[in-house]
Amino acid sequence: MLIKRKSIEKEESSRPAASKPKPGAEPRKAAPRKPKYAPVTLSEQDGVRYLHFGTEWVQGAMRIRKPDWPELEYAQQMMAWMLWVEQPRRIAQLGLGTAALTKFCYKQFPQAEVTAVELNPSVVAICESMFKLPPNDQRLHVLEMDALDFVNDRGNHGALDALQVDLYDATARGPVLDTPEFYQACAACLNDEGVMTVNLFGDHPSYAKNQKAMKFAFDQVICLPQVHDGNVVAIAFKRARALDLEALKARATHIVAETKLPAKSWVKGIQQGVQQQQA
Repeated sequence: MLIKRKSIEKEESSRPAASKPKPGAEPRKAAPRKPKYAPVTLSEQDGVRYLHFGTEWVQGAMRIRKPDWPELEYAQQMMAWMLWVEQPRRIAQLGLGTAALTKFCYKQFPQAEVTAVELNPSVVAICESMFKLPPNDQRLHVLEMDALDFVNDRGNHGALDALQVDLYDATARGPVLDTPEFYQACAACLNDEGVMTVNLFGDHPSYAKNQKAMKFAFDQVICLPQVHDGNVVAIAFKRARALDLEALKARATHIVAETKLPAKSWVKGIQQGVQQQQA
């Protein structure tokens, strides 16, 4: 049974409005209000546009002159699944942010179907108007829905080569969905060779909770070193595999040449993460 944990915004805004019946009248059922979310706000500095949810916390970024490039270091690390999956056919992103990963995957893998799932319609709208998100077509599907509903849909099970999870609300201090049941559903969406990457926050109690939940649901989990902003990207494998560092280094060299992503640093981080697990 999946336990649904809603975002703070959805939880608070979806409560039915109180309604007092007139004397002698039958009580009326309160109609649910339309969900309200934290305000979507923007800032710009040094040629980079940032997305916020009404706080100083950065929810995503785009270099205005390079709209398809994942600007933030953790966003680049979220592509680490490329070390194992060379020709993905289906990729999904939970949490749209500035659509950085969605746009990069859509451009980089012309043979792949790319799906992004976002609960807040204002985020989708701002990505279309201010972050160069292209319109939906045969390959690109931006869905306005709850990420938990997506992973719990049996129609998505066994379908994905890569799953990227970046689910934060306005507080930006820990993932909104973090239960073992949620990660089990994520694993169910991957094919046997599928890989999931998750954006975690290292200096927060949610980090250990998410690690434990992922290790319950996945055969193998490796965390890259924390970046300067506090983000930690976890790599989860549906099926455990031997880590051939020489093969990973060769693949990283190819990724750097093809995309300019810092894939060699990912291999170093993976090696460090494995050594820490074995210590």
